[in-house]
Amino acid sequence: MKSTQMTLSDTLGLGFMTFAFFLGAGNLIFPPFAGMLAGENMSLAMAGFLITAVGMPLIGLIAVAKSQGKVMALLPTFAATALAIAIYIIIGPAFAAPRTGLVAYEIGVKPFLGDTNAVWQLGNLSLNVSQLLFTLVFFFITMMLSLFPGKLLDSVGKVLTPVLLTLLVALAASVMLLPAGEFAAPQGEYAKSPLIKGILEGYNTMDTLASIMFGMLIIDLLRKKGIDTPADQTRYLIRAAFIAASGLAFVYVSLFFLGASAGDLAAGAGNGGEILTRYVTREFGTPGSALLALVVSLACLTTAVGLVTACSEYFSELLPTVSYRRFVVLFSLICAVVANVGLTQLISISIPVLVSIYPVVIALVAVTFLTERFANAAFAHRLVLSVALVFGAIDGLKAAGADMSLFQFMPLHDEGMAWLLPTLVTMVICLFIGRRQVQLV
Repeated sequence: MKSTQMTLSDTLGLGFMTFAFFLGAGNLIFPPFAGMLAGENMSLAMAGFLITAVGMPLIGLIAVAKSQGKVMALLPTFAATALAIAIYIIIGPAFAAPRTGLVAYEIGVKPFLGDTNAVWQLGNLSLNVSQLLFTLVFFFITMMLSLFPGKLLDSVGKVLTPVLLTLLVALAASVMLLPAGEFAAPQGEYAKSPLIKGILEGYNTMDTLASIMFGMLIIDLLRKKGIDTPADQTRYLIRAAFIAASGLAFVYVSLFFLGASAGDLAAGAGNGGEILTRYVTREFGTPGSALLALVVSLACLTTAVGLVTACSEYFSELLPTVSYRRFVVLFSLICAVVANVGLTQLISISIPVLVSIYPVVIALVAVTFLTERFANAAFAHRLVLSVALVFGAIDGLKAAGADMSLFQFMPLHDEGMAWLLPTLVTMVICLFIGRRQVQLV
């Protein structure tokens, strides 16, 4: 039976939806801050950032398409399940999803509130009242949109995202035409190794992790649209991936430029959100601030919907006794609770976790493309990912502040990428050792 063919409009809608899923909290707050710190070294820092925040998510989506959503098929069942659960928790209720609500509050709402310091004391717990109320409303809306995943392509891809993209184009044009100042001297690690620092900064977007799960979600949506053959699913997913990657690169380049040229506007800024707000307020006043609030709110909301949907789909299949809708409600509630930890605290907690898990996911994507070339594909997948996990954990412990001087001799240890060389060497060795399998299952 021949599968349904998508029109150009549907393909663009799928690409816009994929772009909207990725374009969220970290995508807007990290590039301006990184650009400010990189200053004159912006080009190298931005190149590194684009590798992990655009290139790797693009390759991740293509890997999902190539494997027909079975990127973990050659891992032991318990290992594949554990890795999937870890990724879903990180991009879902633990870090990425709550962060969307916090960034929407910090940039899209807080600047318009007169008094945001009202605190509700609950025992030893202090809660910002306005933040609490906003996150409850934000994740209630997220929950309602996530309850109807079959309508995502129409409601998100064809309606919300073109509006969002138009607003981002307007902001990018203003950044290029109205730079705030000259590039400053690079700071901290951006002065010593801007490329590697940019690569690590790209981890914070969590987009490579999300690409594995979003790819599976998109394949499922294509099936619901009547795209049944693997070849057609692969073709449309790859097209969507390139549309999304192009949009992300456009946004990142303009936001990096904004941060690097912010000048005195960036003085004392604690995050990229503050730089964005100050720039827009200076250049466009209150109407500009309202525009920025709308951009951020749409970006964060669409990402939150994608994350909650992907997590709920996965866990409802893992635990079929609990329905998809119950997981949507549960995860939306957890996100609202976790969000009230605060943006700064949430980001600081997430960094060691991301530094540990990112090498494993990058290795997974790499071995997916090399599967047919390995002498023993199953053994190679398991060994390469094990090595990436061990050395990624070393980098993660270092990022958490643990004394890892014992591993000081390792290349790139100081930069936080000690995992890279051992993983690459293991991958090359696995191309030659073992007996080639006749058939991969």
